[in-house]
Amino acid sequence: MSSTVAPFPEGFLWGGATAANQIEGAYAEGGKGLSIQDVMPHGIMTPRAEGPTEDNLKQVAIDFYHRYAQDIALFAEMGFRTFRFSIAWSRIFPRGDEAEPNEEGLAFYDRVLDECEKHGIEPLVTISHYETPLHLAEQYDGWVNRDLIGFYERYARALLSRYGHRVKYWLTFNEINSVLHAPFMSGGINTPKDQLSASDLYQAVHHELVASALATKVAREVAPQAQVGCMILAMPAYPLSPDPDDVMAALTTDRTNLAFGDIHVRGEYPGYYLRRLREAGVELQITDEDRALLKEYTVDFVSFSYYVSICETADPAKRVVGQGNIFGGVPNPHLQASEWGWQIDPVGLRVVLNQFWDRWQKPLFIVENGLGAKDELVEVDGVTTVVDDYRIAYLNDHLVQVGEAIADGVEVMGYTTWGCIDLVSASTAQLSKRYGFIYVDRDDEGSGTLERYKKKSFDWYAEVIATQGASLRQG
Repeated sequence: MSSTVAPFPEGFLWGGATAANQIEGAYAEGGKGLSIQDVMPHGIMTPRAEGPTEDNLKQVAIDFYHRYAQDIALFAEMGFRTFRFSIAWSRIFPRGDEAEPNEEGLAFYDRVLDECEKHGIEPLVTISHYETPLHLAEQYDGWVNRDLIGFYERYARALLSRYGHRVKYWLTFNEINSVLHAPFMSGGINTPKDQLSASDLYQAVHHELVASALATKVAREVAPQAQVGCMILAMPAYPLSPDPDDVMAALTTDRTNLAFGDIHVRGEYPGYYLRRLREAGVELQITDEDRALLKEYTVDFVSFSYYVSICETADPAKRVVGQGNIFGGVPNPHLQASEWGWQIDPVGLRVVLNQFWDRWQKPLFIVENGLGAKDELVEVDGVTTVVDDYRIAYLNDHLVQVGEAIADGVEVMGYTTWGCIDLVSASTAQLSKRYGFIYVDRDDEGSGTLERYKKKSFDWYAEVIATQGASLRQG
């Protein structure tokens, strides 16, 4: 027996999310410099290339750079209240260390914002989303180097000065905690991961956290009406069994991610994080100014991505590796996995929302959630489409749990599905791993017309938005 879900609150920001390097293309147009993504033709799965290569789908991506007006009009047709996109740092500062920004790059995002305003869509802008300028990676070793704080502040100031009166919601770094797992993609750290010392890695983390606080400071100065949020990868860890050692193992893993929210919201390093650093032999170089910035310039809201949960155990014999634990941990025997081994856990989203709200008492924004799957174009009543009932079921079940969390008393600002239009995957750099409501005709070989086609989920999401979630099915 199914039943409808209570409507979501008025003002709830429904929409979709993307990243510049995964949609824009035009990697060498408009004065843009190279970013780390231009030497990552196969995502995080293989070592970086020396330079741009023709097999890098991100060079063209889905050509949003030239088709943004068409795409934003499609988002408006679905009823989007917000559109999350990132600004490519190397479009604004091609090397990253210049004194003045590139006007042609700034003008492009003015045009994107024009289209959002035309359709009444609130922009949600990520300042840095896995696209550190390549020059900063190669010449400075990315965020290992304290100099990047100043370069980032200059970049953030350029954006907030130019767009602060047009953009209310800002995110400082995408999935900032991911630098621990993917230091080149997330932190522009050119030193290979297996050669990177714990001291350098955690010092890079510190530099990003200080830079995030500085961006908040700049926003307070030049765009006081703006709201600044952090963005973390949420991945709840469950104990594999009731064994207290398993419970402790899960808590320890959970805190790996929670620490980033703790620091952004509370303005200081938690004791458990300091213990981890001590036991790793890490002594951070922290100035008094750093401490003051972290303490004074905390975030207005917490945003996060949610795709999977994991299990943890203290028993080495149970630490099996296989499908369902691509993010570490061990597979949950009660959950199914996607085609890419990501375990599907809608209730975990409600768990995260309640955990974050109880812990931080800050408004929460779900800025990534979605199902990567292989879609097939078909003809239905003479219309080219994708019958993606699997995606509808996934999103429906997750949104039902968001509704439950709101009923629990959690303050949720909005929900933006990841890859609202098909884009190049960050992890594998494939186009066949599709998330969107809109199919883009391009394959993993780079062939295709780049034409856009509405999937079945397009109309489904439009109805969800139009009914404030009342069309969602529970049970």
